[in-house]
Amino acid sequence: MKGRTNDWAGAIPLVVAHAKRERARTILRSAFPRRKGRLVFARNVDEVREALRTSLVDAVIVDIAGAQEEAWKVTSLAADHATTAFFGITPLRVGDAAAVADCVHRDFAGVLVEGIDDTVARDLVLRASFSARFARALAQPPSSLSLGSPIQHQVWTLVVAHAGRPVRTDTLAAELKVTREHLSRSFAANGSPNLKRVIDLVRVIAAAELAKNPGLDLRDVSAVLGFASPSHLATTSQRIAGTKPVSLTRLRTVDIIERFVRGRGRSRR
Repeated sequence: MKGRTNDWAGAIPLVVAHAKRERARTILRSAFPRRKGRLVFARNVDEVREALRTSLVDAVIVDIAGAQEEAWKVTSLAADHATTAFFGITPLRVGDAAAVADCVHRDFAGVLVEGIDDTVARDLVLRASFSARFARALAQPPSSLSLGSPIQHQVWTLVVAHAGRPVRTDTLAAELKVTREHLSRSFAANGSPNLKRVIDLVRVIAAAELAKNPGLDLRDVSAVLGFASPSHLATTSQRIAGTKPVSLTRLRTVDIIERFVRGRGRSRR
């Protein structure tokens, strides 16, 4: 489950599942074919925890039918990873009532009921995923960024869809069928922020959200978002928001954007 994925492949949601029953595994494989999401099966709580500390996990799905000790351990991770959407999956037999109640207590995003939610499982999970929530929250660029042109809006949408994962300017240009030089000039026209700075802004916003998880330290956050190292995250945070990464946990998105527009939107040449 280790490794780093860049560009558009990196925007594909990652779902980690802990499921012992073949019925549950079959449903999840059908719900998340390769082009619709990256589904990884974890054998135990340690593998789930490792995935959460090394990759941007959009959702964790736990087989809670006849839940045993290992499943309970996985569900307990939800408290330390609030930005990740946790789901249970069960045929909802009488004996599963305690497990469902535990999911509710731990603020799970939902419980997938076998035989009822099979065909909509992917939509239910991905709608609650970190990437989807992040993109919805930043659907429109803040007015203070002065990104009013159609191409700026298109780029903003593509960048926030990555939810803080790395994205290259040449990849954006290829998606929009323009040259990288044209895209950079058009984006930064009329005093607007530089494209690379805006990409870094979105990444710092994502880092601030992830840093609020008790289960992640700054080294984890830098790894999850594909920064080269914790020092790379620190440099980016200082350049974009004028603060050290340790202070990101105290900043809201509006605070980071406000700091950014105070002279940090354009690189010095």
